Amino acid sequence: MALLKEFKEFAMRGNVIDMAVGVVIGAAFGKIVSSLVDDIIMPLVGVATGGMNFTDYKFVIQKAVIDGATQEVITPEVTLNWGTWVQTIVDFLIIAFCIFLAIKAINKLKREEKVEEAPAPAPEPTKEEVLLTEIRDLLKEKN
Repeated sequence: MALLKEFKEFAMRGNVIDMAVGVVIGAAFGKIVSSLVDDIIMPLVGVATGGMNFTDYKFVIQKAVIDGATQEVITPEVTLNWGTWVQTIVDFLIIAFCIFLAIKAINKLKREEKVEEAPAPAPEPTKEEVLLTEIRDLLKEKN
C-alpha cells in the first residue's frame, strides 16, 4: 500500500505532469515539422536541384543476386543509404531550428510577462521620515 501511495505522489508531482505534456506536444510538433520537411521543403529543394531526391542515393556494397529463370531475388542488395542519412540530417536541422524559434518566442512572451508584473518602485520617504533619519544620524554622531 505504501508503494502505491509513493507512486501516486511521484506521478502527481507538477514537474512529472509537465514533462508528460511536453512529450506529447513534442511528438505532435515533430509530426508537424516532419510534414513541413517532407511535403513542402524537400519538394522545393528537389525542384531547385533539378529533381534530385536524396533518399534515392546509395552506395552499393554488394549487388543483388537474382535467379535468371524465375527472376526471384536470391540474395538482396547490400547498400549504404547515404541519401536517407542526408535527408534525416536535414529533417533534424529543420526540426531543431523550428524548436529553437518556438522556445525563443515562448521566452520572449515570458520576459514581457515579467516586465508587466514588475513591482512598483518604493515610494519616496515622507518629510517626517527624512527628519527622523537625520535626527537618528545626528544622535549616532554624538555617541
